[in-house]
Amino acid sequence: MKSDNSKVINRVCGKEMINHVLDAALGAGCNDATVVVGHRKDQVIRAVSDRAAAVVQEQQLGTGHAVMQAAGSIEKSENVLILPGDTPLITAETLASVISRHISDDNGATVITARVDDPTGYGRIVRRADLTVEKIVEHKDASDAEKTINEINSGMYCFRSEFLLGALKKITADNAQGEYYLTDVFEILRNEGVKIGAFEIENSEEILGVNDRVQLSEAEKIMRARINRRHMLGGVTLIDPDSTYIGTDVQIGMDTVIYPGTIIEGRTVIGDNVLIGQNCRLVNAEIADGVDIWTSTIIDSSVDEGTHVGPYAYIRPDTRVGKNCKVGDFVELKKASIGDGTKLSHLTYVGDAQVGRNCNFGCGTVVVNYDGKKKYQTIIGDNAFIGCNSNLVSPVTINDGAYIAAGSTITDDVPSEKLAIARARQVIKDHWSDRRKDD
Repeated sequence: MKSDNSKVINRVCGKEMINHVLDAALGAGCNDATVVVGHRKDQVIRAVSDRAAAVVQEQQLGTGHAVMQAAGSIEKSENVLILPGDTPLITAETLASVISRHISDDNGATVITARVDDPTGYGRIVRRADLTVEKIVEHKDASDAEKTINEINSGMYCFRSEFLLGALKKITADNAQGEYYLTDVFEILRNEGVKIGAFEIENSEEILGVNDRVQLSEAEKIMRARINRRHMLGGVTLIDPDSTYIGTDVQIGMDTVIYPGTIIEGRTVIGDNVLIGQNCRLVNAEIADGVDIWTSTIIDSSVDEGTHVGPYAYIRPDTRVGKNCKVGDFVELKKASIGDGTKLSHLTYVGDAQVGRNCNFGCGTVVVNYDGKKKYQTIIGDNAFIGCNSNLVSPVTINDGAYIAAGSTITDDVPSEKLAIARARQVIKDHWSDRRKDD
């Protein structure tokens, strides 16, 4: 990968590859997961968090050696599924089918295979006349005849745990790489009379491994097309799917329309009949029914029904915008609660504030929440009117129905239904232009 980071924490459609694999395994019915970590183990452990236990492979001595490190976890279950952490496209449906076949056929081991046009670099599946698996040969150790085989090993397996643990004790590092190959257990099991099955998948894309940035981009493209197709089949209109980027955990309701250049990430939830215009970015956002958003960014915040956002609005974390609001062009909100029906039409900043219902913010209003050391809160009641180019210096309270005259800098609380004017009185200087001409 040409990277200082662990390969498996590289992201595909916004999620680490290792977590895509865990999603598939846990979604297929696995009730316990263990991740074998080595290079940059702290990064991997942090990425999987509490989803999986971790065991450390201090020396990287091959795939068989890696599995040996997890022996304590393997012996707890009757069957074990073994997956590489760099195959993000494998699906829960495929793994569930593999597990079902493995158990119903009473296999001691089952290997997931695929047929490809160019098998270079992959281990080959050598079958017997009855089509059961004879052995798996790594590409570097394959004979010329074995290299003509186009059925490849995916690196994904299901084992009866007792057979696997027994075979692991018998493998050696007598090969071109000087490593303990997990694939060697198949020949050992075959010689012991254990039944070995193969599950050939139809779509070889599912077993695509990622070993460089080119393959990472290929996996991203495949995953993105898969996600976009799912949403379109669920009733979402994507004007141009090829330029729409949606994360794996995003939920989108019916009759929502998404324009090109949009990026939707994290655990964003979007309701029905939402319109998301071009070049928007939503991260962990909650968007209710009937909202329209144009060329804006919303991060870790929520927008309620019927609200209009943008263009060029920036809604920063911990903001809640109510129903039927307007958050217009070049408006920035941060850690703010905006009541139903409130309008912030343009060129306004509201941070660390509670704003009531049906308020109106004039152009150029700023909530001055930071004094250089601490941030303070502003509270604005219902039906308040804030004139253009006003500064509300926190902490301050603007009570229900209060009016702020345009151009005011408010430092004291404003009572309900009162008008606050905090600006210098206008003065007219006679003959001013004449004096300037004389100078």
